[in-house]
Amino acid sequence: MKKCLIVLSLLSLMLTGCWDKRELNELALVMGLGIDKIDDEYLASIQVVLPGEVSPIKGGTGRSPVTLFIAKGKTINEAIRNVTSISPRTLYFGHLQMVIIGEELAQEGIGSLLDYLSRYWEVRSDFYLAIAKDSTAEKILNVQTTLENIPANNFFHILKTSEESLSSTTAMTLVKLITDLEREGKEGVLTGIKVLGDEKSGSSKQNVKTILPSAYLKLEEIAVFNHDKLVGWLSPEEGKGYNSITNHVKNTIGILSCPDEGTLNVHGITSKTKLKSKMANGKPEIEVSVHLTGNVGEVDCQIDLNKEETFKKLNKLYEEEIKKNINDTVKFVQEDLGSDIFGFGAKIHQDHPEEWKKLKKNWDEEFKEVPVNIKVKVEIRHTGSVINPILKTIKD
Repeated sequence: MKKCLIVLSLLSLMLTGCWDKRELNELALVMGLGIDKIDDEYLASIQVVLPGEVSPIKGGTGRSPVTLFIAKGKTINEAIRNVTSISPRTLYFGHLQMVIIGEELAQEGIGSLLDYLSRYWEVRSDFYLAIAKDSTAEKILNVQTTLENIPANNFFHILKTSEESLSSTTAMTLVKLITDLEREGKEGVLTGIKVLGDEKSGSSKQNVKTILPSAYLKLEEIAVFNHDKLVGWLSPEEGKGYNSITNHVKNTIGILSCPDEGTLNVHGITSKTKLKSKMANGKPEIEVSVHLTGNVGEVDCQIDLNKEETFKKLNKLYEEEIKKNINDTVKFVQEDLGSDIFGFGAKIHQDHPEEWKKLKKNWDEEFKEVPVNIKVKVEIRHTGSVINPILKTIKD
């Protein structure tokens, strides 16, 4: 009898409604969050979707599919909470797609923002973060976009597509960024995003009603952090070097100079990088081994692709190109930025834990002097649906 009463009690609890349930028409669905620092205050820019304007049933009224709420506060939490004084609905962050960080705030430090986001139970961890390069988060979130009518979704997919196709940027989630910043011997990076064109007209719905928008957004370089502070930027080519070293190349394009004249493009389809570390007389050394396979993508030169010797030359040219790119990237980061975004220290920590204990206190300085040996192996395998260049066939 006692067991029956316990079971009935549990069932009655399961049948009760959710005590904290909220109806959809009571919520403001947040898709994008921007945080800037202006003087001593934080500025929160919150991009909220208007369900009626994106509904395939109602068809919308022609208004903007999103609105932007802006508020200030002494803390990030206060700035976001202050939005409730201007929003008629409760903010809901469960569908957050993008967090944009103002460049000025990034230079000061993003630790407080990451702490807030990681503690907020309603926020999922699969959104991306980016830096507003030469701009503010507010201006980035105030641009209407094409294809994806919700700008935050547009940013999300640009980052994802670019990472998969170009390998000069990186799509960074909250968990991945915090892991990099907290890991011994590894620093973090974020991709930059910039407004191009007429910034003032970017917020107008008219911006997406023309073939060529007056203002649009472009991914612009990779932001390098030391601890939680922005210390510099990697160019697109240096971004490729970074992704090669950290084994994040999914697809890439290499432009090679042909043996005589003209150029040839190689479409890199697989890339695998291995890091090795060793200690020599108490000093660390790093070896970077890259193995890339690719196909011929475009030929604009006189070259005979029927010959095996031609492929050997192309492989050698691409190997030298990748090696130079990685060398240049490492040199720039070591000499100019002094931040171990490659994880060399983490590899030493993994392979030589006792030696790492001696190195980690001054790793920022030690990192600048670490010799890096680079090995590259390239295999160009296919030429596509034709073998020799069309240009060669026409001239012949």
